[in-house]
Amino acid sequence: MKATHLRQAGTIKETLLGNAVVPFTNDGEHHYSIKEIKPEFQMPALFGKEIIISLSDADHDITQIQNSFLSVVLTANIQLDDKFDKIDESYKDGLVLFAVSIQNLYKVSIPLDDLLIFSAFTDYPNGLFGDLIIKFKINSHAFVFCQVNPIISMAKYYTMNKDELLGSSQQKLTDIDLMFRNLSLTFQYTKQFTQLGCTADLIMGLHAEPLTESGLKNLVCDIKSVTISIKNYVITEVTANMAGYKATDACLNLVRQFYNQRPFVVPAQRVEVWPFPTSATLTRIRTSQNIPLSHVTDFCLLLPKDARATTCFENPCYQNMQVTTCGRNFPDMHINTLDQQFFQLQLIASNLDLLFEASDEFEDALTTPRNTATRRLNPHTDLTSFLITLQCERNSNGALTFDGLDIQNQNTSVELRGAPIYQGATDSYYNVDTSGKRPSPTILCTVHDTFWLFSPAVGGSCIYDTNHSFDEVIGPLSA
Repeated sequence: MKATHLRQAGTIKETLLGNAVVPFTNDGEHHYSIKEIKPEFQMPALFGKEIIISLSDADHDITQIQNSFLSVVLTANIQLDDKFDKIDESYKDGLVLFAVSIQNLYKVSIPLDDLLIFSAFTDYPNGLFGDLIIKFKINSHAFVFCQVNPIISMAKYYTMNKDELLGSSQQKLTDIDLMFRNLSLTFQYTKQFTQLGCTADLIMGLHAEPLTESGLKNLVCDIKSVTISIKNYVITEVTANMAGYKATDACLNLVRQFYNQRPFVVPAQRVEVWPFPTSATLTRIRTSQNIPLSHVTDFCLLLPKDARATTCFENPCYQNMQVTTCGRNFPDMHINTLDQQFFQLQLIASNLDLLFEASDEFEDALTTPRNTATRRLNPHTDLTSFLITLQCERNSNGALTFDGLDIQNQNTSVELRGAPIYQGATDSYYNVDTSGKRPSPTILCTVHDTFWLFSPAVGGSCIYDTNHSFDEVIGPLSA
């Protein structure tokens, strides 16, 4: 028996050594290459047109994506469905507080390692992939805007224009000081991001009304619900910042020989979107649908307040939430959206310096209940994207195994349940706004494990499989 075990151990060791991949060595120098793509050749100004960018470079035979990104600059015309009603002449200097906060120049940086298909370069940094081309479209409805705090912005404006303002008339200084004091006392800053194409409360008018016979005036802000959208846009600059290596000929030959002899697998993910058929009621949310499941590793829940929402999703302030499917509950215990940890996206608006700093996803148990008459947000965070991620786990003798759900693409029922923490006139989810608007149905996203399979057969082929396991597909290709 002992000899048998030794022979089996030796066989396993030989198999592992036979399958081991010897790392490629490369004496080339690591460097960056910044490529600017001319907008007059490849930059369409019409909606729905693809932008094609070649990421390959003569000096980049092997590329790593971890430190690479695209920089896109575009100009856009902002359209409001309302107009500024009335701005007193004495407050015209304050217009910078409201008009300049909506800029028509955007600069977007896209880290390539955030894209799932480029995860291959993280897992296989020595892979030789040939010419790389990326195609993408600009979604004009996915941009977000934020009202900056006018009190802080006003202070910045005074600081930047101090000398000019001190040279003005005494009456003008008095009027501006009145504007500052009244706005500080009356304006309620919500500090909330809104998606372009959706409705937000904006300051649309600014005027003074007599308060006393002695000449004391009161500042009045006209606040209206306004929809802001992008009318058209033109992309003016695109720059690809690619990190890579100058590979030696010996290294390139080893890479080519390796991938000419065996299939090459790149792990990937596939996301499918399934809106539930019914939305929340005043007292609860309970809805279900029949969908196919195959190698599902995660459920993601998005609770939009507006059917047009694709970027901004807010915390619904719900409790006892749970998803049930295949005879199992996810998670095992009910969750509460106010005292749990969720991944959220935070943007930081820096007022008039034109910088919008996007931080990484973070875990924050301090979410934003709004059960007040003013429906104000808590002032400590600027949250734009709230989602609930539920991992499909299996409890095996106390050990959690994330093996996913697989019923071979057969339809099964998926049910969502939950109840609002706050009920009544200021319910933060069911009462979307003060006009009686109701929320859209909850969106369920299923995340599937899959892979790209590059095979040397028939001169090279690529398979993106969604229905079979890796072993089922790799067998005939490696035979």
